[in-house]
Amino acid sequence: MTVATPGPAAATRPEPVGVDNRVVVGGVALTWRQLPTPALPDPAAVLAHSAAHALAAARQHVVRGTELLLSTASRVDAAMRADLSEAGFAVTVLDDDGTHPSAPARSRAADPGRLWLLTSGSTGRPKRVGHTLDTLTTVRADQPERTWLCPYAPGTYAWWQVVTLSLTQPGQHLVVIEPDELDDWPAVAAAHGVDAASGTPTFWRRTLYRDAAALARVPLRQITLGGEPVDQAILDQLRDVFPTARISWIYASSEVGASIVVHDGQAGFPVDWLDRQAPGRPTLSVRDDELVVTSPYHGAGLAGPVRTGDRVQVVDGRVLITGRLDSDEINVGGSKVSAGVVRGVLTGHPGVAWARVTGRRAPVLGRMVVAEVVLTPADPTCGDAGVPDEAALVRWCADRLPEHAVPRRIRVLTEIPVKETLKSDV
Repeated sequence: MTVATPGPAAATRPEPVGVDNRVVVGGVALTWRQLPTPALPDPAAVLAHSAAHALAAARQHVVRGTELLLSTASRVDAAMRADLSEAGFAVTVLDDDGTHPSAPARSRAADPGRLWLLTSGSTGRPKRVGHTLDTLTTVRADQPERTWLCPYAPGTYAWWQVVTLSLTQPGQHLVVIEPDELDDWPAVAAAHGVDAASGTPTFWRRTLYRDAAALARVPLRQITLGGEPVDQAILDQLRDVFPTARISWIYASSEVGASIVVHDGQAGFPVDWLDRQAPGRPTLSVRDDELVVTSPYHGAGLAGPVRTGDRVQVVDGRVLITGRLDSDEINVGGSKVSAGVVRGVLTGHPGVAWARVTGRRAPVLGRMVVAEVVLTPADPTCGDAGVPDEAALVRWCADRLPEHAVPRRIRVLTEIPVKETLKSDV
């Protein structure tokens, strides 16, 4: 069986507005125009060997319209490769030696201009969600000139959000971080004039934990958080380091696109945003404690209200997103506990840099609340003073939570765990 190749329908398209924006990848400064356009089969599921190869595949899609699913090899296991092949994709490794396609198990006509995203898999096996460059492009108003840090895994929704911003807006430059640069990204960012950065709360917590002084040397004017629940503690910590920057958090997903953008420095969004309808804007609703979004930026086949699977709570006039519906709620002896609420209490302690809260099986109660934490690095001039132990953290929670929600076990980790998607399992 032969692999499909671009035909007449894949003719060169007009260059995007941001084609001359600067792109720094692997320490090399280029422009979008200077990136190569590899010869890809159509449709293609591209497994990019590096960030540079991922950007080249994105550039190829823009100018050729090739139906494309883009990812890294580590996010696509053997079973997923087989699924993609059965779905008509030529699974193609893109590396320094060129393109290495595999013939699809089933040939089919390509859908020109279609982009496919793999969900993060937080609810199980990753799913494919169809988009176009237009539905992925949600920043449409003119923007001040910025140099953006892009630390995300190639092909994820968050990665495409930064990439489409640079492609569609003049003056939106990119500095792309490879996985082996992640620990030292503040130095890379400072060297290349980064003044805007987008990352998950875990990404920001991990950076603050590892080297807050190096982070403070990056001249950030725009800080964006998304991809996980955003609590007040991380917003306040970033505000302390960057008192004049605009700090925004965004709720977005592969299924419904970017749906919530908040700039006021507070966790959650105002309750009066619920059920508010405006042309071209997402409509937000709550059903049975679940966030429901009707969005013009939804994926293919998802028109109308979409149940997001994210649990929300209304507290003091704000709608807080606490976590996934299937994992956030812990039933302790018939009383419901939100893992996200407990996590927020723990991360509100000045000695806690990160926390994860789960339920564990227990006699009589059925489940009990347990937690893992990473402590804020101690000031060496203070010895052990101010470093909380398990008992101190339990007392902190007991002063702020009902008795059944207080963690019964708190384990201290030495490093903030992070996945390739820049998320923790929270």
